[in-house]
Amino acid sequence: MQKLIKENIQRTSSKSSRSIKKLLKQRSFVVVISILFTGLGASITSIFFKTGIYFINSWRLELLGHFPSIAVLPAFGAVGGAIAGFLIKNLAPAAKGSGVSQIMGFLRHKKVPMNLKVGLVKLISGIIAIGSGFPLGPEGPSVQMGGSVAWQMARWLKAPLAFRRVLVAAGGGAGIAAVFSAPLGGFIYAIEELLNSARPIILLLVVITTFIADSSADIIQALGLDPKAGGFDFNLGFLIQKEYDPSVFFLPIDLIYLVLLGVIVGLFAELYSKYVLVMQDLGKKWYKNKFVLKMSICGLLLGSIYSFLPSSFHNLDELQKIIAEKNTSIEIALLAVFILFITTGLAAASGAPGGLFYPMLTLGGAIGLIMGNWVEIATGHAPSTYIFAGMGAFVAGCSRTPITAMFLAFALTKNLLIMKPVLISCITSFLVARAFNEKSIYERQIQIELEE
Repeated sequence: MQKLIKENIQRTSSKSSRSIKKLLKQRSFVVVISILFTGLGASITSIFFKTGIYFINSWRLELLGHFPSIAVLPAFGAVGGAIAGFLIKNLAPAAKGSGVSQIMGFLRHKKVPMNLKVGLVKLISGIIAIGSGFPLGPEGPSVQMGGSVAWQMARWLKAPLAFRRVLVAAGGGAGIAAVFSAPLGGFIYAIEELLNSARPIILLLVVITTFIADSSADIIQALGLDPKAGGFDFNLGFLIQKEYDPSVFFLPIDLIYLVLLGVIVGLFAELYSKYVLVMQDLGKKWYKNKFVLKMSICGLLLGSIYSFLPSSFHNLDELQKIIAEKNTSIEIALLAVFILFITTGLAAASGAPGGLFYPMLTLGGAIGLIMGNWVEIATGHAPSTYIFAGMGAFVAGCSRTPITAMFLAFALTKNLLIMKPVLISCITSFLVARAFNEKSIYERQIQIELEE
């Protein structure tokens, strides 16, 4: 069966390539406009998504300065979950879940609604849910929003079906590029996970779309639409935007330690994937069609759990920052691994519109910090790249995309030297996790999220 599916995908890819070449010759204007507006659309929706989350989250954190966390966090979670759930159930049921599995399902010929209505509901409900404290990231919804914009644009321009599919994948990659400021990461993800294609014409269309998304996102941010602007200056032009600036050195002995890290993270990533999938399956069976109730109860539970934790856990961005900068204790890192493992599975089980890449990066970074500390105690030396190698390795182990994972970790530092050690751990983690199951967490989510 798997062989037949792969053969079908290869035939479809070949037909798509020929169809796109023909389209380029006959209607090049359609191709140019589609790519341009897909990249712009992906960047604009991603920026609005991150900005909306920022403002709701800031409001939530401000209230924590005036009222006890046990009163604020559970209330925000329950109300935010109920509102987001209501919007999804009544306006666009296809907007639930991570967003990545929806795009993958569409590209695998499953009946997945793709239009601006789905993208808009994903945008608003995702802002409300994540801003209210669901420990998920913006990248999954950005992938689906980018794909929805691409599909609608190609439909308006009456582009052939084969081109629409490629453009949807390019839009998904553009969403990744805009969220992480990682055009190469978005490009590789579209090819490595979404399309499984290396045909030159398809590669060209995808890479142009992701770079348009990243560049336009930087320019729009410079206009003041994003509180975290920094990729473009109207006087200086495009700038290197570093999320973190670690001290990086890479020694030959580090190879052994990085492989060891990859093995451990790979095992943990597969365990995490199975846990998330079990939780999603249970959530689907227990609540059936009571989607609003499910999201509200999950929001209440998540808020209650986080209300008893240190303040650094009240903001996922802050938690990732203190881990990446080694500005926390090993006890907090251990607690972060345990809490994020449990709560992201719970959030995914609710069907909340949020991605797993961002919490995966934080989880992997925390494991890298812990492992680095233990290795240093045991041997007197630990690689300076352990935290970012752990980030990439965890994403690679769950998504089965080691190259994408490497570029996402690289995008956080923009340091070329860090790519080699990160890739070592990513490939090791990928091979270890794949030994247990060839499918990524997103491929396995398709059966749960799309098959009612």
